[in-house]
Amino acid sequence: MSAEQIRVLLVDDQVLFRAGVAVIVDAQEGMCVVGEAGDGFEAVRLADELEPDVVLMDIRMPEMDGVEATRQLFSPERVARRTKPLRVVVLTTFNLDDRAATAIRHGASGFLLKDTTPVLLRDAIRTVHAGNAVLAPQDLSTLLDGQFRSAAPAPAAYLALTEKEREIFDAVARGLSNTEIAGQVFTSESTVKTHVGAILRKLALRDRVQIVVFAHAHGLVAG
Repeated sequence: MSAEQIRVLLVDDQVLFRAGVAVIVDAQEGMCVVGEAGDGFEAVRLADELEPDVVLMDIRMPEMDGVEATRQLFSPERVARRTKPLRVVVLTTFNLDDRAATAIRHGASGFLLKDTTPVLLRDAIRTVHAGNAVLAPQDLSTLLDGQFRSAAPAPAAYLALTEKEREIFDAVARGLSNTEIAGQVFTSESTVKTHVGAILRKLALRDRVQIVVFAHAHGLVAG
């Protein structure tokens, strides 16, 4: 097993479904299944033990569901203990699922419908591993719009961003890629990437998905 492979943990209470997904993942170049869990409790334990890169998390399970498991996986103490980033993709049978939206608030990088194709599953794993969302920006915004009853004031860390960083923050919050942002602000993609890294560091956020969540939580989404 290559050290460069994306390590995947499968979480679903249906054994046959897990078996099918495992076959698909293991057949892909550059990724492998390192463990399987049947509920949220086992998912959290195995994630701590196996240190996967990506967790495919069923949203509806007995005992502990995928929302609570995701919340626990991204608790500050667990995040602080990790030596590498963890990404979670929630699996659901419902498009624009409210529970999926809550899981994204807790740290998930998006969701996939359980009837997705093998190609989309493979691409989703690679996408979240790179720190991006696995659903269209407009869908992410639609999901998050109903999640925050009122906007919290922007924290001091946001107010301390430079003018250029705020411009790029706004572009990321609207779902633009680095290529699109570079064209909009007339700079190179590498410069955009540097700015995004600075924004994540200053706001103590994990990835671009969390920038979108932060923007909605604080009423910073451009109309």
